[in-house]
Amino acid sequence: MIKSNLEAVKRKIAEAAKRADRSVEEIKLIAVSKTFGADRILEAYNAGIMDFGENRVQEAKEKIKALGANMRWHLIGHLQTNKASVAAKLFNVIHSVDSAQLADMLDEYYIGSANNERLEVLLQVNIGGERQKGGVEPDEVIPTVKEILRLKKLNLSGLMTIPPYSEDKNVTRNYYKMLREIRDDANEKLGENVLKELSMGMSGDYDVAILEGATYIRVGTALFGERDYSDKRPLHNH
Repeated sequence: MIKSNLEAVKRKIAEAAKRADRSVEEIKLIAVSKTFGADRILEAYNAGIMDFGENRVQEAKEKIKALGANMRWHLIGHLQTNKASVAAKLFNVIHSVDSAQLADMLDEYYIGSANNERLEVLLQVNIGGERQKGGVEPDEVIPTVKEILRLKKLNLSGLMTIPPYSEDKNVTRNYYKMLREIRDDANEKLGENVLKELSMGMSGDYDVAILEGATYIRVGTALFGERDYSDKRPLHNH
């Protein structure tokens, strides 16, 4: 099932990239594997997926231990400061840095790899001003970016957002456009093209995210099928 789902997602990515006059190579697919077991992740890996997105540090830790380190692991959920030390050792990319303080902690705890790579992080922007979601306010982006750029062990590669939920993709697309404009404005004001990545777009709207410049798309249900949350409804459906 995952293999055929992946082919359908890739076709949709290619169509959106063509419409946006972009190369598909610019767009990285993250399979959002939260709540799915190691067997499903392995099936996705065998189908050709290398990048997996998790929401919770503890759940990811168990999966990484079971599956080994051949895959690239992305933390896309909220990171509590008391989990920063573990996250800095587990993940290849952390999309949900939402303060300079959290970045400081990751910088302190990151040990580094054999080839001295920095830890890739993205700054989460609360594009819709929603209280229940993490992220800096749009007007805090530039000062926070400046703080993070001073850190020696982190590579701040771009911005991430989870927009307010809407059934209307045009409404969602407008939020993605806003994030791109915030990124472009920050790059212009900082005088260098430091923020290359835009992590935005999920199962229901990754095509419009690509039209607005997404470089990381976070797709779960379109690959793995529906999740069983039992008594818990997710804030947003990847």
